[in-house]
Amino acid sequence: MTDSPARTSELAQFASEISFDLDPFQRTACEALEEGHSVLVCAPTGAGKTIVGEFAVHLALASGGKCFYTTPIKALSNQKFADLTARYGRDSVGLLTGDQSINPDAPVVVMTTEVLRNMLYASSDALRGLSYVVMDEVHYLADRFRGAVWEEVILHLSPDVRLVSLSATVSNAEEFGAWMETVRGDTAVVVDETRPVPLWQHVMVGKRMFDLFDTKSSDQKVVVDEDLVRFIRQREASDRMHGYGGPRGRGARGNFRPLPRPEVLARLDEEGLLPAITFIFSRAGCDGALAQCLRARLDLSRPGDAELVDEIIEKHTGDLPKADLEVLGYWEWREALQRGLAAHHAGMLPAFRHTVEELFVKGLVRAVFATETLALGINMPARTVVLERLVKFNGETHAELTPGEYTQLTGRAGRRGIDVEGHAVVLWQPEVDTSAVAGLASTRTYPLRSSFRPGYNMSINLIDRMGAEDARNLLERSFAQFQADRSVVGLVRGIEKNQGALRKLESQLGGVDGDFMEYLSLRDRIKQRERDIQQQGRADRRGAAVRALIELRRGDVVAIPSGKRAGLAVILEPDQTPGDPRPLVLTEDHWAGRISAADFPVPAEPLGHMRLPRRVDHRTARIRRDLASALRGTGISAPGRGRHRRNDHARAGEDRQLATLRRSLRAHPAHSRPDREQLSRIGERYARLARETESMRQKVAATTNSLARTFDRIVGLLEERGFVEHGEVTPDGRRLARIYAESDLVVAECLRQGLWRGLGAAELAGVVSALVYESRQESGLLTAHGPTDPIRRAVAATIEVWGQLRADEARHKLPPTREPDLGFVNGVYKWARGDALAEALLASGDQSSVMSAGDFVRWCRQVIDLLDQIHNTADDTEIASTAAKAVRAVRRGVVAVDAA
Repeated sequence: MTDSPARTSELAQFASEISFDLDPFQRTACEALEEGHSVLVCAPTGAGKTIVGEFAVHLALASGGKCFYTTPIKALSNQKFADLTARYGRDSVGLLTGDQSINPDAPVVVMTTEVLRNMLYASSDALRGLSYVVMDEVHYLADRFRGAVWEEVILHLSPDVRLVSLSATVSNAEEFGAWMETVRGDTAVVVDETRPVPLWQHVMVGKRMFDLFDTKSSDQKVVVDEDLVRFIRQREASDRMHGYGGPRGRGARGNFRPLPRPEVLARLDEEGLLPAITFIFSRAGCDGALAQCLRARLDLSRPGDAELVDEIIEKHTGDLPKADLEVLGYWEWREALQRGLAAHHAGMLPAFRHTVEELFVKGLVRAVFATETLALGINMPARTVVLERLVKFNGETHAELTPGEYTQLTGRAGRRGIDVEGHAVVLWQPEVDTSAVAGLASTRTYPLRSSFRPGYNMSINLIDRMGAEDARNLLERSFAQFQADRSVVGLVRGIEKNQGALRKLESQLGGVDGDFMEYLSLRDRIKQRERDIQQQGRADRRGAAVRALIELRRGDVVAIPSGKRAGLAVILEPDQTPGDPRPLVLTEDHWAGRISAADFPVPAEPLGHMRLPRRVDHRTARIRRDLASALRGTGISAPGRGRHRRNDHARAGEDRQLATLRRSLRAHPAHSRPDREQLSRIGERYARLARETESMRQKVAATTNSLARTFDRIVGLLEERGFVEHGEVTPDGRRLARIYAESDLVVAECLRQGLWRGLGAAELAGVVSALVYESRQESGLLTAHGPTDPIRRAVAATIEVWGQLRADEARHKLPPTREPDLGFVNGVYKWARGDALAEALLASGDQSSVMSAGDFVRWCRQVIDLLDQIHNTADDTEIASTAAKAVRAVRRGVVAVDAA
């Protein structure tokens, strides 16, 4: 890099205005930026990456250009807006988020990444004169729900815009940088893996704290501290002697009781390790831990804090309706804060969460129990991070933490400029293997994987902006395709290696046209025929099960033969869907849900019939209990296990083709060779290698141009439905282009067909919620219910549109649009019509639990966002007007407070 005074003057000016010396990686990145390069900066949490972004702001203002500073969440946008306003003044800085617009024509505008994406698709005038874009937390492009937005921005930005990408430490930064270089031109990659504050790793066994690593060891390998290993062995031996649990593995926990949380915090306080964040991977666990500390009368507050704590609480929560404070648990929450304690998770009211964040950063709250969401983006460092367990639920199963997750969580430990060192403490339990913990703590693998794939809104915008051919070319330049193409290189190498091995095996078998290869072919044909017979048997059984389910009627009682729902069930709602009927049932243990042919290895037969009320609200626990009791009282019993399906071996014995093949095999000359079995084993290796090679070829074919093929299928579906004609976007397509929602095409179809006309404001909010809300548990219930007739009709019509779309998607081999979820319809309807918060919470959520206030506010705001889009896109003035009224009706009370 050149070192001329002209080039370094802006950096020197910028450096003189900050109160600390730039770190080497910050200086390197800033110098590259000043020399006209785009930059990708990868560094640990708290290392000071944002300084590089702030230098881009400085360069834009110095040159009379514009800079957009993007962040993934509104809270971060608000935080950065406040920081930059304090530095450059109100006239120079603006803010654009989903629901806020402040000084949007300023030379520096902070915004969420989605806002910039929408600007690019709309070719907004605000893009004129744009010289720099900062993308904070660019590693969000791995997020499976929102990640595509980051790639869309990177691909669509004008080539003359300098891009500053700030990322957490990822292990494939060079790969990401190589892609950025491909699509953005000259990009400097700056990677720094040095933590700004050193991190010490500990394990707490009972009340004793040990270092995890043996710092005295001269060995280059990771060595677990000997004192720790020795103490755990003694502890386990003592526990076994006293009957507390057994060996590690099944039942290892036994009667083991972990140290109570108040004692853990008291021990940390003795060691001078507060403030601390304890990560607990469940919301209920966080609330329970806080309650445990309150019951123990733990108080971590310091003299003189009370007045400032109350002031900050009032600042964030003063506008909350007084009538709602009790149902929000306000008084218990406030008492905990006054004692220096708090929980932090997504189920909390945003106003509560933001209060906790400010109090913690200011040192007024000294212990927080948090879910892992706190590790994402929020600037809330601590001196110590505590991990109670190294296993968390990932949405499907309980899985061990990955090294990347461990690094991200412990990255919160150590406050730059405050702490000399940070501390990570793992609480020992019998199933904790210290070697595994050492492996987690010493591994730095956190690869960035693209989640990019074209959807309906993205595809229609691409066609409208550049035509189908150029859109296809742009998709081929995505990071997703870049990674896929790189994986192909390894596959091709594997295919070439396998082909060499296959040629050697062929020669051992006498060549491709030899007698033994013919004999092996006969054996393969026999195996294939046997598999075909088995497959046909399964298909026949499934067909019989499907026909039996279609014939079931309301009130029929059947027996589910196996699985966790085994036992009697009554049909609440039949389903005649050809090929995949899923009737709604209630079981004798009062579970309501949909069953399918997969639940019946033998066809379902009605065992009897019971009378049902005209309307059954299967979402109400009391009604489910009463019906289950009535079902058990019918006297109908499930049959024994005497019903057998026909054996596939019997089918095989009757098959003529299979019999002919077996005769040919026995008559073949190779059948009597003395080395037949030895050659057969070589033949099996040959067949296995040939299958593996063919599988690799198929992967190469599927990977190459995979995004373009998906795009072509989407275009085919959109053309069928009239959103695209002869390569041009129709008026209906332009409406779809302005709808940014997961169920974008369902929304566009409902608007086009006028399915939501005639609804009141609260009713429209209820119906729209079905397209944004997602239950935390699968309910399997998709029936058109709702509190009013218009809602039930509109929901039924919306479900029908979704069903038709799902069939089209299956035909075009496209991933299915997620089904509507009706779990929030009643709750948001009650709220929008003016009911009390307590009533709305009771009416919301899953069958077994009341929705938390934080979740309620979050879903309400998502409903508001979609209603706002409907207001701005609907051609029908009645629907547009109703949507605007619905926005006002939902945005009240707790939903309107602290909307950051």
